Amino acid sequence: MSQADDIALAQRLADAAGAAIRPFFRAPYEIEDKADASPVTEADRAAELAIRAILEAERPDDGIIGEEYGTIREDAARQWVLDPIDGTRSFIAGRPIFGTLIALMRDGWPMIGVIDQPISSERWVGAIGQPTTLNGKAVSTRRCRALDQAILATTGPQYFPGHTAEQFSILGGQCRDTIWGGDCYNYALLASGHIDIVVEAGLKLHDLAALVPIVEGAGGRMCDWSGAPLTDASDGHVIAIGDPARLDDVIEALSHHRH
Repeated sequence: MSQADDIALAQRLADAAGAAIRPFFRAPYEIEDKADASPVTEADRAAELAIRAILEAERPDDGIIGEEYGTIREDAARQWVLDPIDGTRSFIAGRPIFGTLIALMRDGWPMIGVIDQPISSERWVGAIGQPTTLNGKAVSTRRCRALDQAILATTGPQYFPGHTAEQFSILGGQCRDTIWGGDCYNYALLASGHIDIVVEAGLKLHDLAALVPIVEGAGGRMCDWSGAPLTDASDGHVIAIGDPARLDDVIEALSHHRH
């Protein structure tokens, strides 16, 4: 399969997921503790099933790693990694900043990524060796002269266990502003040049695989907190940065503890 074929397929997967999700967005429902009939759960499942049906028909030898339905053909060299709704809390609250994440990994390395926002009809597509696009037009990260000029974003303070919260707050104290909330949408905004740094802890593979080609194809960098590249073996501590010249500053800030 050519890269162009894979990108075209990833776009069709995103189309199918969006069609499954839209009827549930801002629909009237009650969130129950058992919650397995809540629209967000139904929307997640419907979207992932729609994607899997296409992959089974068209790429029957590829593996699939999905948040809702687990892994099949885990030994395949090519793996599609799926998060049908990244940003469940935003979805439940009616905020159109969740996204469908679709990645193609080869031998554990992210090669193609899609962030699709099906309500605002915004789709970022990244692929190794290609410029990242938003709805077909190339986007790029912005330069950042110093950390005190940077806008930092993360999903929420509750996702930093133990001393990582302290490390994050040290970094935040050096940045101009910190934006809370946003999940995958923050990385899309970083790729488009509106946010400078995104830092998270505890991400799963389906949360991060699609982001890497998008951020890097726009001129940014993604790595773990030690600066190592992200693969299927990463621990979920993630840095995305629009201007790679600031990466060492971010890693240094995150390595500190208050004594």
